[in-house]
Amino acid sequence: MSGILYLVATPIGNLGDLSVRGLETLQSADFIAAEDTRVTAKLLNHFEIKKPLVSYYEHNKRQSGEKILARLLAGETCALVTDAGMPAISDPGEDLVRLCAKHGVTVQAIPGCCAAVTALALSGLPTQRFCFEGFLAVSGKGRTEHLEQLKTERRTMILYEAPHKLLRTLQDLMDALGPEREIALCRELTKLHEETLRTTLSGAMAHFTETPPKGEFVLILKGAEPAEQTVTEEEALRRVAALQESGLSLKDACKQAAAETGFAKNILYRRAVES
Repeated sequence: MSGILYLVATPIGNLGDLSVRGLETLQSADFIAAEDTRVTAKLLNHFEIKKPLVSYYEHNKRQSGEKILARLLAGETCALVTDAGMPAISDPGEDLVRLCAKHGVTVQAIPGCCAAVTALALSGLPTQRFCFEGFLAVSGKGRTEHLEQLKTERRTMILYEAPHKLLRTLQDLMDALGPEREIALCRELTKLHEETLRTTLSGAMAHFTETPPKGEFVLILKGAEPAEQTVTEEEALRRVAALQESGLSLKDACKQAAAETGFAKNILYRRAVES
């Protein structure tokens, strides 16, 4: 019988935030897989936990993942942790979860801290609908395409950024979304110097140009306002038909027509199918 992979959320700053269940899981696991064993060793030493540590991170995930899987299939239990927060969220742990699922190994989550949701709750921006965008692509076509997609995103957006890249990211977001887009910037969450700045993109740029950014940031961006519809539904459907005639599939035609007209693509798709 195979063992269990436990996804254990770890504190994002304050060690007191480790849950009782998380602590018990770390104490009972046969071994612990960590993004950075040095960081995890500090956590384990604080709680006087002595367990074998194995390294599992982006650049060794294939080789290390296979070794972890072999031990799980042999009946051992493993607690997977990241440096801070929930493993497998914007983290190579997602590959290990997929590998375990493929081989029938049970995976259980031990919930707890997550910087994205913590910052969202602090932001003061709409929380009913939101999307997690992680880190923007560093450069090139990928970054341009990502920013382009954010222009019409109406949900509240969550991004991560490192301090030395913050000003460039703020400038790129201003260029893409406009200087007056509302944003909350959260840094050093749960730590001594925790700070949440609620402002606009231009206000954030001015602030951090004058005050050099420190600490890891979570950016919470307000979604785009609904586009004013300047065409009728009938005109939008005619645009869908024209795009189909040009060679696009119905799905792609509705997506493009929605971007051009402001109508929801699912509504256009449904109307097109019904007509």
